[in-house]
Amino acid sequence: MTDTTPATEAAHEAPARAPISRLWAYARQHLRLLIIGGALSFAGGIVGLVQPLIAMDVIDTLSNSESLTRPLLYLGAVVIVGGALSALGPYLMQIAGQDVVLTVRKQLIGRLVRLQVAEVDRLKPGDLVSRLSSDTNLLRTVASTTVIGGVTDSFMILGGIALMAWLDPVLFGTTMAMVVFVTVMMVFILPRIQRATGDSQKALGDMGSLLERVFSAFRTVKASGAEDYEIGRLEAAATTARDKGVKASLWEALAGVAAFLPVNIAFLMVLGVGGARVASGAMEVGTLIGFLLLLFYLMGPINGLVASLSQLQTGLAAIHRVEEVANLDSEAAGSEAAQGEPHMAASGPAQVAFEDVTFRYAEDLPFVHHGVTFASSGRGLTALVGPSGAGKTTVFSLIERFYPATTGRVTVDGVDVRDWPLEDLRGLIGYVEQDAPVLDGSLRENLVMAAQDATEAEIEDVVKTARLTELVEKLPEGLDSRIGYRGTTLSGGERQRVAIARALLRKPRLLLLDEATSQLDAANEASLKQVMLDAAERTNVIVVAHRLSTVTSADQIVVFDAGLVRAVGTHAELVAKDDLYRDLAASQLLTAA
Repeated sequence: MTDTTPATEAAHEAPARAPISRLWAYARQHLRLLIIGGALSFAGGIVGLVQPLIAMDVIDTLSNSESLTRPLLYLGAVVIVGGALSALGPYLMQIAGQDVVLTVRKQLIGRLVRLQVAEVDRLKPGDLVSRLSSDTNLLRTVASTTVIGGVTDSFMILGGIALMAWLDPVLFGTTMAMVVFVTVMMVFILPRIQRATGDSQKALGDMGSLLERVFSAFRTVKASGAEDYEIGRLEAAATTARDKGVKASLWEALAGVAAFLPVNIAFLMVLGVGGARVASGAMEVGTLIGFLLLLFYLMGPINGLVASLSQLQTGLAAIHRVEEVANLDSEAAGSEAAQGEPHMAASGPAQVAFEDVTFRYAEDLPFVHHGVTFASSGRGLTALVGPSGAGKTTVFSLIERFYPATTGRVTVDGVDVRDWPLEDLRGLIGYVEQDAPVLDGSLRENLVMAAQDATEAEIEDVVKTARLTELVEKLPEGLDSRIGYRGTTLSGGERQRVAIARALLRKPRLLLLDEATSQLDAANEASLKQVMLDAAERTNVIVVAHRLSTVTSADQIVVFDAGLVRAVGTHAELVAKDDLYRDLAASQLLTAA
């Protein structure tokens, strides 16, 4: 069974929407501002088209030895008004573009943070960050000036062509030959720009993933003397990104040449043919000058249209990468999380049971569980022990519904976890991971992450319970002190106690502790052991344990071996009847999951 929401399932079943459709869906939410900005830009372009006609009037006025005051005033007014409109329109469209990017980023953030654990485990975090930052930023220009600007430039070109046809059909035919050439070239070049841009963005994402990999294990890289090796990998990725970027730039440059060169050739041809027609008396010099000015003016819209089409291909490639995230499996959000049958609010310890559970992380991977059956009910401490790779930590992933069981049932309070509303299920669980992660921010922010409405008294109580009082007193700003990226200013034991305090602050009905005392010294281990025992008097506590002192105090011990439950009992019972447990107990060290 795949743990997907109905919305996610629909996304998988429905055909993917074309990137241009997605671009329209994003832009439509800010259509009013885009239309106003586009209308102003269009008006500025129309005013610009008038300039060559006024210039013709200036030439005729000079030929007739009349006063230039009136045409020059008209020309000055047109220049000022056109400039103002051309500045205000793009500004409004840039605002709309920023709004579009904000909308996309909000949607993408919600999607990324709610991805299923299985998806995040197989993906590259650096590539996901690249999609949120670099790819969405590419949409800004595309969603604002590219689409509206391209439409505006198209109308300007059509208007200019119409004026050219009106001024002189012969010169118009010369110009149109070049327009056809540009069109044919762009049809060939544009798809290649989109593919090259997509490859370039992917290469940037790969480079970001490698850099994130280095920083996530920075001390290990340095302690291993692996700086040169990692630098080599990063430089190779940077070189690949550079090569992909150069390829994209090459096609964009060719697009520019395809627009610039024919227009300039047309300018020279019009100048030659028009000059000959003026010399023969077939046309007036004012008409030639007006035609040349019009052609010169159209260079801007033509280059703008080519640039818009090139940027559009870049944006479509970015949209494709952003939309790929929508096809990833994600968990339900908000009210959608309550897709299971509603459960009455319960109090007291939660009951957990595994019923012939099998599980593997993917279809091409071996099974981790081969038919696990055990129960942990009521108040008390249940310890999961066994050799490395026996499947102990995976038990917690199945309870939390990070992964669905392949077959069998995992139940909480007698209800299959797949039928629980996800928010309700995780709301009753306190969970401490094996590496006890601490997030960048203040100590207080880390403690209240899962209990935002906790009172000061409750925070002080859990600080005392987790033996964090001394740490809080020595920090410069107490609970509000920042503790660095991944808690780098804390010791391993301190990070573990912060994680335990965070779980306890939820007042959970079920407390899951994965190697909760693995990084503690003897004194702190004894203190935290007492915390676990105190919690076990009020709730159901399940701990993956490797220290004998933790195990001997457990009300129930579940022995795992090769994905199966080998034995269940108390310490004394298992020492008497189970060889594997007896050997583990004798060694004084139960290996970590």
